[in-house]
Amino acid sequence: MNLDIAGKIALVTGADSGMGKETARMLLQEGVRVAISDQPGGDLDSSVEDLKAHGEIIAVEADLTKLDDVTALFEKVRAKLGEPDILVNCAGVTGATGDFLDVDDAGWQSTIDINLMGAVRVCREAIPAMRASKWGRIVLMSSEDAVQPYVDELAYCASKAGISSLSKGLSKAYGCDNVLVNTVSPAFIATPMTDKMMQKRADENGTSFDEAIETFLKEERPGMTLKRRGTAEEVASAIVFLCSERASFINGADIRVDSGSVMTVAG
Repeated sequence: MNLDIAGKIALVTGADSGMGKETARMLLQEGVRVAISDQPGGDLDSSVEDLKAHGEIIAVEADLTKLDDVTALFEKVRAKLGEPDILVNCAGVTGATGDFLDVDDAGWQSTIDINLMGAVRVCREAIPAMRASKWGRIVLMSSEDAVQPYVDELAYCASKAGISSLSKGLSKAYGCDNVLVNTVSPAFIATPMTDKMMQKRADENGTSFDEAIETFLKEERPGMTLKRRGTAEEVASAIVFLCSERASFINGADIRVDSGSVMTVAG
């Protein structure tokens, strides 16, 4: 299928590994010129080395909790590639976890500042030029947790519910300018973040890494009918489709890439 986005410019945040990196790879393979970003101290240079054979790519470090960093990020992308036609915000963290009564204000604020306000900041920078050109695609990363909250990660769940509401609102505000805003909601994808979660679970329970995954699926994610973690490539495929001309009538939607984890129609 020709996605008809060759020559477009994309910015992918949270892209030094996992879903963001695979999204960048697939966009490059479609002929898109790509800027990847992640926080300082990450692995962006290695990602560029891995991806540069697929097309034109640059890397810019930025901490999305800092407004000056976000402004500088877009300035550098504009200077080197041009205005982004496509924005994919994969930057995010699990954040503060544990019993609700044990998570303090700092834990809540940090989680929301990274996951929700980071998305707000990059969207605010990207949308004006997209409106002016009458073409834009924005994909924000939500989660199954947005509609199916888990009691030990309520800060994360609330931040992702905010992402879903933000995306829907932006789609209504700017769809008339052909700026289409959608979300993708993964569940339990094989990424460095879930690797850490499963290693912690294995250490606490005295089991192997694979056993930790097996018991987590059985005890915590019974709706995931495929009984495995998803792959970054499976999520990236959905993201890149939403970035394309083939998705030109999809706006304000959410695509679940969750193996059936969300077990209701309404969620």
